[in-house]
Amino acid sequence: MIAGAVAIVIGLMLAGVHFYWAAGGKAGKGVAVPSANGRPVIRPSAFGTAMVAVGLSVMAALVALRIGLLNLPALPGSGVIVEVGVWLIAAVFALRAIGDFRYVGFFKRIRDGRFARLDTLAYSPLCACLALLVGISAGT
Repeated sequence: MIAGAVAIVIGLMLAGVHFYWAAGGKAGKGVAVPSANGRPVIRPSAFGTAMVAVGLSVMAALVALRIGLLNLPALPGSGVIVEVGVWLIAAVFALRAIGDFRYVGFFKRIRDGRFARLDTLAYSPLCACLALLVGISAGT
């Protein structure tokens, strides 16, 4: 239950940051996108950033359902959907921590730049931590 609650709080905080960026906020945005040769590799749109925020919010809701902090009327198969969904979320965070072997994750090749340093020190470990916390929640 504690692991799930921590994952929910982190997920909602990250969703809030992404909603802030989607609404036009600038603080921290420069180090949130991978770069090569000083240029951003991707240019996330406001819509794409909002969808990440929605995904993080859905993650928090599914974990809350799994650990019993939220209750919905019992629908046929809903328990299985929540359980599978939470396991898939854990897998997504684990894959993000591993990375794309180029710009993001523990096994990235491009390691220069502010994003790469923060990815090594904070973003990838956070994703690994979230994978573990959500996985623990899935297994309960």
